[in-house]
Amino acid sequence: MTTPVDEALLRSLTPGVIGILVRRGAGFAAAEDAVQDALVEALRVWPADPPRDPKGWLVTVAWRRFLDAARADASRRRREDLAGEEPAPGPAPGVDDTLQLYFLCAHPSLTPSSAVALTLRAVGGLTTRQIAQAYLVPEATMAQRISRAKRTVSGVRLDRPGDVATVLRVLYLVFNEGYSGDVDLAAEAIRLTRQLAAAIDHPEVAGLLALMLLHHARRASRTAPDGSLVPLAEQDRSRWDTGLIAEGVGILQTALARDRLGEFQAQAAIAALHADAPTAGETDWPQIVEWYDELARLTDSPVVRLNRAVAVGEADGPRAGLAALAALDDSLPRHAAAAAYLHERAGDPATAARLYAEAARKATNLAERDYLTRQAARLNARRRH
Repeated sequence: MTTPVDEALLRSLTPGVIGILVRRGAGFAAAEDAVQDALVEALRVWPADPPRDPKGWLVTVAWRRFLDAARADASRRRREDLAGEEPAPGPAPGVDDTLQLYFLCAHPSLTPSSAVALTLRAVGGLTTRQIAQAYLVPEATMAQRISRAKRTVSGVRLDRPGDVATVLRVLYLVFNEGYSGDVDLAAEAIRLTRQLAAAIDHPEVAGLLALMLLHHARRASRTAPDGSLVPLAEQDRSRWDTGLIAEGVGILQTALARDRLGEFQAQAAIAALHADAPTAGETDWPQIVEWYDELARLTDSPVVRLNRAVAVGEADGPRAGLAALAALDDSLPRHAAAAAYLHERAGDPATAARLYAEAARKATNLAERDYLTRQAARLNARRRH
């Protein structure tokens, strides 16, 4: 027997609970986030086990969530020390309620972009700055979007979970931030995607899991001992995790056989072609271009078309790649870096050096900025000699 949650009571208690957390030493934004988490937990727990003291319960749970968040940076850094322990293949051991929270935050009353942003902030543990970078918008814009999402869900029922597509988008962005950003969340994203794949028979869930595994397999080779970025073509392929590659390819093949192609399957197919090449020179670039064509059809994404232009440059020569790139907006992220690479391959080091320097100024990732700066310096030094 369950008892419906009195949501009006929850809304009336919220300001007071936030005030208590602030008086205990939490900042207002952190207190607001913690109380939002407590409200989600109340909607999950109270129907079966209503508390005798609702306000006291909310204060206790919210304070615990605040303390957990305050320790999050240290915890994530400890996980970085364990990054060498790759995710074990096979089903995820044990299940927690994290995925349920992902679905609850992906509420139908929110737009997909707002639901993703809220979940990344409230459950994924990313900062507003990191989410803004993932969405390519100013941090202030993203802060407003998240605040609006919180206000929206604070006044609606949270018993209608969001759809799988939104949750997949969240997991994809969490993985990307963990894979290339300054917070290691990649293994956690893989763990949750394994859980979702075990619970839902969906080809795009399988496609996302395959994509994560194929990218994660290259992790050890992506940086040099000094922390500098190593591009794909220069990576030591003997350091790639063949077990993760085999698992990812197997999952992808099963998903593709169902003939329900989605963007994550298409991305995984591109990653699989890179993983299958014994050397960079043996990469099947014409087939990669074909998969980018499929991906562009599915997403109509300018970023996908930019990556396709680089692939065209590898398959058909740098001039063809530059022609494809010319059709795109030069304000796109990494447009200057792609143009620099293709101009260098086309035998125009002066233009390439200028574009590498421009790309370095625009880079938001320190390792990427350092790499692009070194590329510009290398070409300028060559020209002087």
